[in-house]
Amino acid sequence: MTIEELIAAVQAELGVQVDGKAGPQTWRAIYQRIVKQGPAATPPAGSTRADMPPVDPRSEKTIATLLPEVRPMARALVQKAAAMGIRIKVISGFRTYEEQAALYAQGRTAPGNIVTNARPGYSNHNFGIAFDIGVFEGNSYLPESPKYNAIGALGIDIGLEWGGSWKTIVDAPHFQLRPEWAADMAEKQMLAELRARRENESAVYA
Repeated sequence: MTIEELIAAVQAELGVQVDGKAGPQTWRAIYQRIVKQGPAATPPAGSTRADMPPVDPRSEKTIATLLPEVRPMARALVQKAAAMGIRIKVISGFRTYEEQAALYAQGRTAPGNIVTNARPGYSNHNFGIAFDIGVFEGNSYLPESPKYNAIGALGIDIGLEWGGSWKTIVDAPHFQLRPEWAADMAEKQMLAELRARRENESAVYA
């Protein structure tokens, strides 16, 4: 049985669209079946949820800041990269509005270089659905490497949106899990809805 046939069999069992690709709908169904409804819903103290085996400690610390639906995707990306011989870590996750404001101020009203064009509420990091990765060789972080393109392809394959494929501001280390309700929305529209949901304390992936 090929991996595509295996995924298709899992999708058929879960009652989601059968296409042989483990996209967001499939991962969400697995999460609902195993994590929320199965024995792993209440893990022992100090253990990691069984939605995906844990990765390196630095990545896990960042992954813990993401929404539960995004965490298995981030772990899957790290593990798929490792299977290709590429070492990556998740180095940035959720940011508060205050943290985003401080980043936006860099190079404008605060010392340093400009690192973002997103004001508070205008970055997907502010809603726990986005994360950035870093490529490492040994203990050395590589801010630029052709390996980011390879990781981008892996991310797209598992259902993540990759910043390296954006048409305006290309952001190769960036990945995000777009909610199903935003599938046909422009980024600006999705962010407006995310801000509204934050204001109303509504679930992002509901």
